Amino acid sequence: MGSDGDYFYYYENETNLTFNDSFHLPVCSDSNLHGSHIFLPLLYYIIFFTGFLGNLFVISVVGAKGKRNARLVDTFVVNLAVADLVFVFTLPLWAISASQNNHWNFGNAGDSLCKLSSYIIAVNRFSNIFFLTCMSIDRYMAVVNLMDLRYLRSSLCIRVTCAAVWFISLLLGIPSLVFRKVIVQDDDMSYCVEESTTFLRVMNLLMALLTFVFPVLIIVLCYGTLIMHLNKHCVTAGNPRAEARRRHSLKMVLCIIVAFVVSWLPFNIFKTITIVWELVWDKSCQPLWQRAGLVLSCCLAFFNSCVNPAIYFFLDHHFKRRAKYMYNTCLRTSKIQHSYNSSASFTNAGTSESYGTTGGRTQLQMFV
Repeated sequence: MGSDGDYFYYYENETNLTFNDSFHLPVCSDSNLHGSHIFLPLLYYIIFFTGFLGNLFVISVVGAKGKRNARLVDTFVVNLAVADLVFVFTLPLWAISASQNNHWNFGNAGDSLCKLSSYIIAVNRFSNIFFLTCMSIDRYMAVVNLMDLRYLRSSLCIRVTCAAVWFISLLLGIPSLVFRKVIVQDDDMSYCVEESTTFLRVMNLLMALLTFVFPVLIIVLCYGTLIMHLNKHCVTAGNPRAEARRRHSLKMVLCIIVAFVVSWLPFNIFKTITIVWELVWDKSCQPLWQRAGLVLSCCLAFFNSCVNPAIYFFLDHHFKRRAKYMYNTCLRTSKIQHSYNSSASFTNAGTSESYGTTGGRTQLQMFV
C-alpha cells in the first residue's frame, strides 16, 4: 500500500529475526492483534462486496443519465466511484494475506501483486482527496456564483480537471511501485513490505502534509465561506428553487467530505506518529497501542470506499429519482420482453395447430 499499509509488516514470531536494515520489518513477538487473522479478512471481504456492488450501482445510475440530465458534480461522483471500485479489487489479496498471519504467498506473481495492489491503494487515497477538494471548489463557485470564473464550471473544464487529478494521483503513487517489495524470511515465509529509510520517512511526512492536510484546509476554507455566504443570503430574491437545489447539493458533498475525513484522519494521525517515532527513536518495534491503532484506523479508512454509495442513495434526491427511473425502465423492459415471448409462444402454438394436419400427413408419408 505504498505508505499506507505499514501495519501489514507486523506479524507474530517467537524467534529473533535478522533482516536488512533498509526494510521495515519489526521484531515483535506480540505484534499481531489477537484474532486479527479472523476479523481482518472478514472486514476486508465485507468492504469488498459492499464496495463493489455499491460503486458499480453508482456508476450505472449516474453514467446512464446522459447529457440532458447530468449535473456537473456527477462527473466527480463517477470518478470517485471508479477509484473506489478499482481499489476494492485489491482487498481479497490483503484478506488472504491477513488470514495467513500477513504472509504474502502468491508464488511467482507475488512481487508484482504486492507492488500493484499497494500502488492502487495509494492512487485511490490521493485521487479521493483531490476529487473531494475539486468538488468543494465547484460547490463554492456554484453557490457564490462568481461570474468571472464561470468558465471553470464548464463540462470541458471539469473533464480536464478530472484527467489532471488522475495523472497527478498516478504520479504520486509511483513510490509504491519503487519501494514496495516481497521479502523472504529465513523460514521461507514471504512478506509484502516497504523499504524504510530516513529519506522515505521524511517523504511520507511531506506527502501526508501535501495530500491530506492542505486539501482538508482548502475544503474547510471553501465550506466556511459558503456557510457565511448562505447565512447572509438566507432569502434570495432570485430563484428559490435553484437555491434549494444548491443547498441540497452542498449538503450532499459536505457529507461525502466529512465521511472521508472521519475515515482517513485517524490513519493519518497514527501514520504520522509511527514515522516520527521511527525518526526520533529509530525503533523497529512500536508499542502495542500504536500498532493496534494502525490496524484499526486502516480498516476504518478502507470502509470509506463503500460509504459514498450509501450517502448518494439516502441523501441525494436526484440520485434516488434516477435510480428509481432506471429500475422502472428495466422493469418495463423485462415486462415487454416477457409479453413478447408469451405472444411468440402463442403464435407458434397457433401455427402448429393450423398446420397440424398437413404436418401429420407429411410425417405419415415419410413413414409409409
